[in-house]
Amino acid sequence: MRTTSRALRTIVLIGASVLSVGGAWADVALSPLIADNMVLQRDIDVPIWGEADAGETVTVEFLGQAHSAVADKEGQWEVRLSPLEAGGPHRMTIRGRNSITLSNILVGEVWVASGQSNMAFAVQGSINAGEELAAAKYPEIRLFGVEHVPAIAPSKELGKAHWSVCSPESVGTFSGVAYFFGRKLHQDLKAPVGLIDSSWGGSNAETWTPAEAFNRREALKPIYEQLVLVAQNPEGGRDIYKKVLSDWEAKTGREDPGNRGFDRGWAKAGFDVSEWQVVEVPGVWESYGPDWQFDGAVWFKKDIEIPEAWAGQDLALDLGVLDDYDVSYFNGEQIGATGAETPSYWAAVRKYVVPGRLVKAGRNVIAIRVFDHYLEGGIKGGGLTVAPVAGGEAIDLSGSWICKVEVRTSSRHQEIGKPVDSGEPGAFNSPTSLYNGMIHPLIPYAIRGAIWYQGESNAGQGEAYRVLLGALIEGWRKAWDQGDFPFLIVQLANYQAREAEPTDAAWAHLRAGQAMTVGEVKNTALAVAIDVGEAEDIHPRDKQTVGYRLALAAERIAYGLKVPYSGPVFRSVIREGRRLRIVFDHVEDGLVVKGEKLEGFAVAGEDRRFVWAEATVEGDTVVVWSEAVARPASVRYAWAMNPACNLYNSAGLPAVPFRTDDW
Repeated sequence: MRTTSRALRTIVLIGASVLSVGGAWADVALSPLIADNMVLQRDIDVPIWGEADAGETVTVEFLGQAHSAVADKEGQWEVRLSPLEAGGPHRMTIRGRNSITLSNILVGEVWVASGQSNMAFAVQGSINAGEELAAAKYPEIRLFGVEHVPAIAPSKELGKAHWSVCSPESVGTFSGVAYFFGRKLHQDLKAPVGLIDSSWGGSNAETWTPAEAFNRREALKPIYEQLVLVAQNPEGGRDIYKKVLSDWEAKTGREDPGNRGFDRGWAKAGFDVSEWQVVEVPGVWESYGPDWQFDGAVWFKKDIEIPEAWAGQDLALDLGVLDDYDVSYFNGEQIGATGAETPSYWAAVRKYVVPGRLVKAGRNVIAIRVFDHYLEGGIKGGGLTVAPVAGGEAIDLSGSWICKVEVRTSSRHQEIGKPVDSGEPGAFNSPTSLYNGMIHPLIPYAIRGAIWYQGESNAGQGEAYRVLLGALIEGWRKAWDQGDFPFLIVQLANYQAREAEPTDAAWAHLRAGQAMTVGEVKNTALAVAIDVGEAEDIHPRDKQTVGYRLALAAERIAYGLKVPYSGPVFRSVIREGRRLRIVFDHVEDGLVVKGEKLEGFAVAGEDRRFVWAEATVEGDTVVVWSEAVARPASVRYAWAMNPACNLYNSAGLPAVPFRTDDW
């Protein structure tokens, strides 16, 4: 905050409370939010706050209103302006022992934009960036970019952030999604718009969630327990993380039950492997099919032919990334292992030395036991070679391996509330850190609502993400104390190479979690981006379409305008012999197929094996079938990382991906 002098203050988190120690101030000081060029939210009470000497009277004068407050013993003061009408520019005066005059203030609509890199993605990187920058002459749009500052406790500091008038010079590094969203609102509502971008690439949802919000969801309480214990003993953060995680895994059955496969002889050559499954390596086992959505232990084996010249030599075995833990064997004898004691074990490259006494000419066998206790598991790649330590051409180990499940400890895509297993309390991506440092300092600035583009970093949590996102939304709303303000969610865009056959991708489950949040939490809406992604770039450049669709949702949810704001949404499915008829909401004037043939549908029978389906539009419904499935039991649409899908409504909005099974 801007100050002329101040005493050092220490902020300590105890549970969810904040204690401020020492607060002497010589002059009235304001948050960077309360500054020249700001936009104040219209039609609701508007808090204006700051700091001063304890007991000092501060008066705020604006548009004929004058409100006074006395700074409390910590030097905090706050007044509330009565609801304002859109317009400006105006001036504001704040008087205490000193006087501050703010100018070029507008009254209009204020939105907070948050999330990870696709929200942070700048206008200057968007498609047609040159044209967009040249046209960005909107003096009634104002931009506020929050600095990247994690914090172990709720903070009030915003560093050097400031309001800028939107111009070709100022908008280039600002959030593209936020700008294109705000631009459409400004044009359609004919009102000033203030945009506050508080986003950080690679961030997870846990770090944006207030501490107390974890305590309001039973599934998330293990994280809250960690936060409380760390607050009581900040120096023991890492050890506390590990202890709570260990207790949680034991309580929920996620701990490793022991190496049963080794006891059964699975590491040895010559063991009967007739029931083992052939798989392609590298790859995570969740990609093997619907029956592989679990955490637990899986064994992988591969026979290799060793040249006679290598016999008796030490070999360098590079297995790449094994997620999470492994014990690796060569000809039945352990030659390496990596466990929880290794930093970032889930991403650590395994490089082991095979002693020459185990190496023989001809057939040799590599066996790896991989135990995964969270998110995806398997042999992820980044190595997969073997060669003499002394040097020589390596043997490529990628390709066909065989594998067998030893134990399943938990089902995937429903994982939520896992305590933190690494990192430093208060650091980037630790629970609450970015809320504390980048959202809490914005409160109680009056806003209309929030837009949210995040989820890539939580993809392994699947549908259960709705619990976390619901807690985050509730936590923000309680903290702002502005009621159930609109919270608008961008669904993850399509990404990566298109699969030849139906898959059960983690991103598809995460998208489902985002859609379920909208079904469960009031005043929320979904902006679908399944058709604007890029196969080779996790950061698609088309931020204009995303901002446009968010703005439609805002115009309907926040402003009550009768505009189409959603593509077709699955309502029900009716079995008609060998066919399934799907009924949708939000069809507007009818369903539309963009292309020659409707794509993206898959069906399965009771065997749970999905195959591509034929599909056709009949009125406001879609009928799907496959000659390979005599009695279809389930249908999925756009259920992949990068699906081929082309169903829209008459308003040009894409259908929301869905599935009717719950496997």
